[in-house]
Amino acid sequence: MTTAMPTKTRKPAPPSLTEDPRWARIIARDKTADGQLWYSVSTTGVYCRPSCPSRIANPSNVQLHDSLESAKATGFRPCRRCNPDGASIDAQNAALVAKACRIIEESEEEPSLEELAQAIGRSPSYFHRVFKAATGLTPKQYAAGHRAKKVRQELASGHTVTEAIYDAGFNSSGRFYEKSTDMLGMTPSRYRAGGTDEEIRFAVGQTSLGAILVASSKKGVAAILLGDDPDELLRDLQDRFPKAYLIGADSEYEALIARVVGFIETPRISLTLPLDVRGTAFQLRVWRALQAIPTGETVSYAEIARRIGSPNAVRAVAGACAANLLAVAIPCHRVVRSDGSLSGYAWGVERKRALLNRERLPRTSDSKTRTGV
Repeated sequence: MTTAMPTKTRKPAPPSLTEDPRWARIIARDKTADGQLWYSVSTTGVYCRPSCPSRIANPSNVQLHDSLESAKATGFRPCRRCNPDGASIDAQNAALVAKACRIIEESEEEPSLEELAQAIGRSPSYFHRVFKAATGLTPKQYAAGHRAKKVRQELASGHTVTEAIYDAGFNSSGRFYEKSTDMLGMTPSRYRAGGTDEEIRFAVGQTSLGAILVASSKKGVAAILLGDDPDELLRDLQDRFPKAYLIGADSEYEALIARVVGFIETPRISLTLPLDVRGTAFQLRVWRALQAIPTGETVSYAEIARRIGSPNAVRAVAGACAANLLAVAIPCHRVVRSDGSLSGYAWGVERKRALLNRERLPRTSDSKTRTGV
């Protein structure tokens, strides 16, 4: 009688590294994974951060680590290209940009590009490129926005126009008056009086999402408001411009609102509008970042904060979105929570969802939204 030999149970092979979702982040050099994931390479004896620009290693030579301590425990050395033990290049650049912003805000006169670059220890061309990538503004534009904010604060506090000019860092009244109307949307004396008698033209229309009100100053479109009740939208406009002279628009102006309505119904079409954007330097940075979000895509509040070089200012970014008066022209509806869920929207979450759903429809043309802060 033959006795059967017992069979050995073979242990299942460990899953391939290429099937691990963390490996996909390394392949993509995902910067958002920095600080959450590290990997070591046995053939080179180094460990790296996911965004490392080095050539992608053979996965059979790679080990993944969920902590820096685990990566160090391999006995390998840190990669010299991506510096996995320290701050990422993006984090370093964000710190440099934040330092430059503080210098601009604390300077009595606008510092030159060369002076700012020297202060942070970088070349002017590199600094200019990094600053614009982080904030959406050039250093000069950021300084102009900050000075505009100071002028508005000084005038609102009751200071004379002359006092406001010099306190905001203008070294001559001539330079100030060249830019004052673009900066304030009106003359300095009128702004100091609270915008008394500023002319705001407006028109009300209807969309499939409800009522819409578009209002413009002489500089450009100052408000695009959405809601259920046209009368309520008009009262909202009056509250936002309490001392302005509101003028019901003519047929020529109503053609503009028709263009905005058309864009809401078919967001893939082109929309070009001159805008009168009124906000702080920080709000302008946020709003420029919003305008850079492609149609059909969304980003998180945290990502916007990172893009403008203020990664800890997530709540302030949400506040800037809430303060936006230009629905669809400045697309704050494209900003969502980190988990992808929809958060509050000044004109209702259901409208936000509807706008996003329309923007995600298949592209019928190559046209893009074009507006400018």
